[in-house]
Amino acid sequence: MQASILVVDDDVNICELVRLYLEKDGFTVTAAHDGETALSLFRRSRPDLVVLDLMLPNIDGMEVCREIRKTASTPIIMLTAKGETLDKILGLEMGADDYLVKPFEPKELVARVKVVLRRTQLAPAEDEQVVTYPGLRISLVNYELTVGGKTVAIPPKELELLHHLASHPNRVYTREQLLEEVWGFDYFGDSRTVDVHVKRLREKLEGFEDGWQLKTVWGVGYKFEVKTLA
Repeated sequence: MQASILVVDDDVNICELVRLYLEKDGFTVTAAHDGETALSLFRRSRPDLVVLDLMLPNIDGMEVCREIRKTASTPIIMLTAKGETLDKILGLEMGADDYLVKPFEPKELVARVKVVLRRTQLAPAEDEQVVTYPGLRISLVNYELTVGGKTVAIPPKELELLHHLASHPNRVYTREQLLEEVWGFDYFGDSRTVDVHVKRLREKLEGFEDGWQLKTVWGVGYKFEVKTLA
Protein backbone atom coordinates (compact mmCIF):
# COMPACT_ATOMS: atom_id res chain seq x y z
CA MET A 1 0.00 0.00 0.00
CA GLN A 2 1.43 3.38 -1.03
CA ALA A 3 1.97 6.08 1.57
CA SER A 4 -0.60 8.81 2.25
CA ILE A 5 0.49 12.45 2.26
CA LEU A 6 -1.25 15.47 3.79
CA VAL A 7 -0.29 18.67 1.92
CA VAL A 8 -1.01 21.91 3.80
CA ASP A 9 -0.68 25.25 2.00
CA ASP A 10 -3.02 28.24 1.69
CA ASP A 11 -2.12 28.53 -2.00
CA VAL A 12 -4.59 26.26 -3.81
CA ASN A 13 -2.44 26.21 -6.95
CA ILE A 14 0.59 24.95 -5.02
CA CYS A 15 -1.49 22.22 -3.39
CA GLU A 16 -2.84 21.05 -6.72
CA LEU A 17 0.60 21.08 -8.34
CA VAL A 18 2.11 19.09 -5.47
CA ARG A 19 -0.85 16.70 -5.55
CA LEU A 20 -0.33 16.11 -9.26
CA TYR A 21 3.34 15.20 -8.86
CA LEU A 22 2.84 13.06 -5.74
CA GLU A 23 -0.11 11.14 -7.19
CA LYS A 24 1.90 10.56 -10.36
CA ASP A 25 4.37 8.68 -8.13
CA GLY A 26 1.57 6.65 -6.59
CA PHE A 27 1.03 8.53 -3.32
CA THR A 28 -2.41 9.15 -1.88
CA VAL A 29 -2.80 12.89 -1.30
CA THR A 30 -5.13 14.98 0.87
CA ALA A 31 -4.93 18.79 0.90
CA ALA A 32 -5.78 21.48 3.43
CA HIS A 33 -5.55 25.26 3.05
CA ASP A 34 -5.53 26.40 6.68
CA GLY A 35 -4.20 25.15 9.99
CA GLU A 36 -7.51 24.24 11.57
CA THR A 37 -8.55 22.04 8.64
CA ALA A 38 -5.07 20.50 8.54
CA LEU A 39 -5.28 19.38 12.17
CA SER A 40 -8.79 18.02 11.66
CA LEU A 41 -7.70 16.00 8.61
CA PHE A 42 -4.58 14.79 10.38
CA ARG A 43 -6.51 13.49 13.38
CA ARG A 44 -9.07 11.80 11.16
CA SER A 45 -6.82 10.18 8.52
CA ARG A 46 -3.40 9.87 10.23
CA PRO A 47 -1.29 10.32 7.07
CA ASP A 48 2.18 8.79 6.69
CA LEU A 49 3.79 12.21 6.07
CA VAL A 50 2.81 15.89 6.21
CA VAL A 51 4.02 18.62 3.84
CA LEU A 52 3.40 21.77 5.87
CA ASP A 53 3.64 25.44 4.91
CA LEU A 54 4.69 27.86 7.65
CA MET A 55 2.42 30.73 6.59
CA LEU A 56 -1.19 29.63 7.14
CA PRO A 57 -4.39 31.46 8.09
CA ASN A 58 -6.03 30.92 11.51
CA ILE A 59 -3.37 28.56 12.89
CA ASP A 60 0.14 28.91 11.46
CA GLY A 61 2.41 26.06 10.42
CA MET A 62 4.51 26.22 13.58
CA GLU A 63 1.45 25.71 15.77
CA VAL A 64 0.18 22.91 13.52
CA CYS A 65 3.56 21.18 13.82
CA ARG A 66 3.53 21.66 17.59
CA GLU A 67 0.04 20.16 17.89
CA ILE A 68 0.95 17.15 15.73
CA ARG A 69 4.05 16.50 17.82
CA LYS A 70 1.98 16.32 21.01
CA THR A 71 0.45 13.02 19.87
CA ALA A 72 2.38 11.68 16.86
CA SER A 73 5.86 11.26 15.39
CA THR A 74 4.60 11.47 11.80
CA PRO A 75 7.35 12.82 9.49
CA ILE A 76 6.91 16.49 8.57
CA ILE A 77 8.49 18.37 5.68
CA MET A 78 8.10 22.09 6.32
CA LEU A 79 7.84 24.70 3.56
CA THR A 80 9.42 28.09 4.25
CA ALA A 81 8.82 31.13 2.08
CA LYS A 82 11.91 33.19 2.86
CA GLY A 83 14.61 30.60 3.26
CA GLU A 84 16.00 32.41 6.29
CA THR A 85 18.12 30.37 8.67
CA LEU A 86 15.88 31.32 11.61
CA ASP A 87 12.81 29.91 9.86
CA LYS A 88 14.60 26.64 9.16
CA ILE A 89 15.90 26.28 12.70
CA LEU A 90 12.52 27.12 14.23
CA GLY A 91 10.89 24.51 12.02
CA LEU A 92 13.39 21.85 13.01
CA GLU A 93 13.09 22.77 16.68
CA MET A 94 9.32 22.34 16.45
CA GLY A 95 9.87 18.79 15.23
CA ALA A 96 10.04 19.00 11.44
CA ASP A 97 12.15 16.31 9.77
CA ASP A 98 13.14 18.37 6.74
CA TYR A 99 12.48 21.74 5.14
CA LEU A 100 12.15 23.11 1.60
CA VAL A 101 12.40 26.76 0.59
CA LYS A 102 9.85 28.35 -1.73
CA PRO A 103 9.81 28.58 -4.66
CA PHE A 104 10.70 24.92 -5.14
CA GLU A 105 10.68 22.34 -7.89
CA PRO A 106 7.87 19.79 -7.37
CA LYS A 107 10.25 17.00 -8.38
CA GLU A 108 12.58 17.97 -5.54
CA LEU A 109 9.70 17.84 -3.07
CA VAL A 110 8.76 14.36 -4.30
CA ALA A 111 12.39 13.29 -3.89
CA ARG A 112 12.47 14.64 -0.32
CA VAL A 113 9.21 12.85 0.51
CA LYS A 114 10.71 9.57 -0.69
CA VAL A 115 13.92 10.11 1.28
CA VAL A 116 12.13 10.94 4.53
CA LEU A 117 9.72 8.02 4.18
CA ARG A 118 12.53 5.63 3.33
CA ARG A 119 14.55 6.68 6.35
CA THR A 120 11.60 6.45 8.76
CA GLN A 121 10.25 3.15 7.43
CA LEU A 122 13.48 1.16 7.17
CA ALA A 123 13.97 -1.13 10.17
CA PRO A 124 17.32 -2.51 11.41
CA ALA A 125 17.98 -6.14 12.27
CA GLU A 126 15.81 -7.50 15.11
CA ASP A 127 18.63 -7.64 17.67
CA GLU A 128 19.61 -4.03 16.93
CA GLN A 129 16.20 -2.42 17.29
CA VAL A 130 16.37 -1.65 21.02
CA VAL A 131 19.27 0.03 22.84
CA THR A 132 19.22 0.38 26.63
CA TYR A 133 21.31 2.19 29.23
CA PRO A 134 20.52 3.08 32.86
CA GLY A 135 17.41 5.25 32.74
CA LEU A 136 17.28 5.14 28.94
CA ARG A 137 15.55 2.89 26.41
CA ILE A 138 15.56 3.62 22.67
CA SER A 139 13.29 1.39 20.61
CA LEU A 140 12.96 1.34 16.83
CA VAL A 141 10.37 -1.43 17.13
CA ASN A 142 7.65 1.07 17.98
CA TYR A 143 9.72 4.29 17.71
CA GLU A 144 9.54 4.91 21.43
CA LEU A 145 11.95 6.71 23.75
CA THR A 146 11.81 6.05 27.50
CA VAL A 147 13.76 8.39 29.77
CA GLY A 148 13.74 7.94 33.53
CA GLY A 149 10.94 5.40 33.25
CA LYS A 150 8.66 7.77 31.30
CA THR A 151 7.80 7.65 27.61
CA VAL A 152 8.90 10.83 25.86
CA ALA A 153 7.32 12.10 22.64
CA ILE A 154 10.01 12.35 19.98
CA PRO A 155 10.13 12.90 16.20
CA PRO A 156 11.39 9.91 14.15
CA LYS A 157 14.64 11.53 13.06
CA GLU A 158 15.63 12.50 16.59
CA LEU A 159 15.03 8.93 17.71
CA GLU A 160 17.05 7.53 14.81
CA LEU A 161 19.93 9.89 15.53
CA LEU A 162 20.01 8.98 19.23
CA HIS A 163 19.70 5.27 18.43
CA HIS A 164 22.57 5.48 15.96
CA LEU A 165 24.89 7.26 18.40
CA ALA A 166 23.92 5.05 21.36
CA SER A 167 24.43 1.92 19.26
CA HIS A 168 28.10 2.92 18.87
CA PRO A 169 29.11 4.19 22.33
CA ASN A 170 32.19 6.42 22.54
CA ARG A 171 32.56 6.56 18.78
CA VAL A 172 32.97 10.11 17.48
CA TYR A 173 30.95 11.09 14.41
CA THR A 174 31.35 14.20 12.30
CA ARG A 175 28.20 16.03 11.29
CA GLU A 176 28.73 14.92 7.71
CA GLN A 177 28.94 11.26 8.77
CA LEU A 178 25.71 11.57 10.72
CA LEU A 179 23.95 13.20 7.78
CA GLU A 180 25.06 10.33 5.56
CA GLU A 181 24.35 7.49 7.98
CA VAL A 182 21.15 8.75 9.64
CA TRP A 183 19.55 11.02 7.04
CA GLY A 184 20.94 9.20 4.00
CA PHE A 185 23.53 10.10 1.38
CA ASP A 186 20.87 11.87 -0.71
CA TYR A 187 19.69 14.19 2.09
CA PHE A 188 19.31 17.78 0.90
CA GLY A 189 20.03 19.65 4.13
CA ASP A 190 23.23 20.88 5.78
CA SER A 191 25.21 20.13 8.93
CA ARG A 192 23.22 22.61 11.04
CA THR A 193 20.39 20.10 10.90
CA VAL A 194 22.45 17.76 13.10
CA ASP A 195 23.12 20.54 15.62
CA VAL A 196 19.42 21.35 15.94
CA HIS A 197 18.48 17.70 16.47
CA VAL A 198 21.20 17.22 19.09
CA LYS A 199 20.00 20.35 20.92
CA ARG A 200 16.46 18.97 21.08
CA LEU A 201 17.70 15.56 22.24
CA ARG A 202 19.68 17.13 25.08
CA GLU A 203 16.55 18.92 26.27
CA LYS A 204 14.77 15.56 26.49
CA LEU A 205 17.67 13.77 28.21
CA GLU A 206 18.68 16.53 30.64
CA GLY A 207 18.88 15.38 34.23
CA PHE A 208 18.64 11.66 33.51
CA GLU A 209 22.19 10.84 32.40
CA ASP A 210 23.56 7.93 34.43
CA GLY A 211 27.03 6.97 33.24
CA TRP A 212 26.19 8.13 29.71
CA GLN A 213 26.04 11.49 27.98
CA LEU A 214 25.36 12.94 24.54
CA LYS A 215 28.59 14.87 24.18
CA THR A 216 30.03 17.43 21.79
CA VAL A 217 33.55 16.79 20.56
CA TRP A 218 34.64 20.31 19.72
CA GLY A 219 35.93 20.78 16.20
CA VAL A 220 34.79 17.28 15.19
CA GLY A 221 31.18 16.38 15.96
CA TYR A 222 29.30 14.28 18.52
CA LYS A 223 29.46 11.02 20.44
CA PHE A 224 27.37 9.03 22.91
CA GLU A 225 29.83 8.82 25.78
CA VAL A 226 29.58 5.87 28.16
CA LYS A 227 31.96 6.40 31.05
CA THR A 228 31.78 2.88 32.46
CA LEU A 229 32.41 1.20 29.11
CA ALA A 230 35.76 -0.59 29.02
